Amino acid sequence: MIPAPRRPNSVDRPLRVLVTGAGGPAAIAAMKSLSADPSVELLAADMDAWAAGLYLVPAAARTLIPAGAAPEFTDVVLARCRALGVNVVLPTVDAELRPLARARALFTAVGIDLLLAPADALDVILDKLALAQRCDGVVRVPRTELFGPDVDPALLTYPVIVKPRTGSGSRGIITVGSAADLAALERSPALIVQEFLPGDEYSIDVLADASGHVIASVPRLRARVDSGVSVGGQTVRDEELSSFGRAVAQATGITYVANVQCKRDAAGRPALLEVNPRMPGTLGLTIASGVDMPRLALAALLGQPLPEEMDFRERAVVRFLDELVLDPAEIANVGHDLSGSPS
Repeated sequence: MIPAPRRPNSVDRPLRVLVTGAGGPAAIAAMKSLSADPSVELLAADMDAWAAGLYLVPAAARTLIPAGAAPEFTDVVLARCRALGVNVVLPTVDAELRPLARARALFTAVGIDLLLAPADALDVILDKLALAQRCDGVVRVPRTELFGPDVDPALLTYPVIVKPRTGSGSRGIITVGSAADLAALERSPALIVQEFLPGDEYSIDVLADASGHVIASVPRLRARVDSGVSVGGQTVRDEELSSFGRAVAQATGITYVANVQCKRDAAGRPALLEVNPRMPGTLGLTIASGVDMPRLALAALLGQPLPEEMDFRERAVVRFLDELVLDPAEIANVGHDLSGSPS
């Protein structure tokens, strides 16, 4: 049984949870889970009035916020939260995570919790070079080095992967087939070069409590991927993969929900790709497999006791597009308060 969230003031007032990145699949997955809890009142935020998840909540619960990289991001989010009576912020956009974590004390001071890992953990997890260095010796890590002047293309085995140190969704990742092709690329401290892994790719959804104790580690095969997003997959009972996810979580200081991505090498061993320290987009499959991570993570944040460990059943998923048909005025008016100014 999932513990009921603590009510903020009285038994008549629900817990108000603001989910950011409402246009993305991670936000939608979290909102679907939390909407089933009558003690939670959902609010949605995004930088774009066309974000679909905004229209899964009432008009008064929608708000627009700047991009996570904007200098005013945390100030605006804090102001929105105070105006809307938010109790918990659940961010789902990578660019928002570190700014919010660094401003945690400001939110805590006014009674707002962040469903988010500590800032020092995020600094490691969101830098793929730092992540590889932290996890080396804990799990199998592909050969990873800064794509700087010290890299000798002649000493590498091809193909190799060149990718940004930060970022998600397979953006900026290229496969390089030869030493000549690698030598032709412009080197940058913002890039890493990494061993190519030829095997099946897995995402391991990890649930940990506020202290970092891992409660569940649920692997799923990324059977079909489109533009870096899983569109078909299945959860798999594989203790090697489950242990892999737990080990990475403990090494990096993950709390609440994170997604550990790995791929099998030529010998069939799982090797680390990256970690997404937020709700993943295909979390609905993990929930259907028996571990409702958004609701359990919220309970953990609010100090509710959780099981020491949770099991799951194997399930498969295929994903498809759906539509919400709206009056255009809803999009034109999103994020405006009663006085007509942006909110």
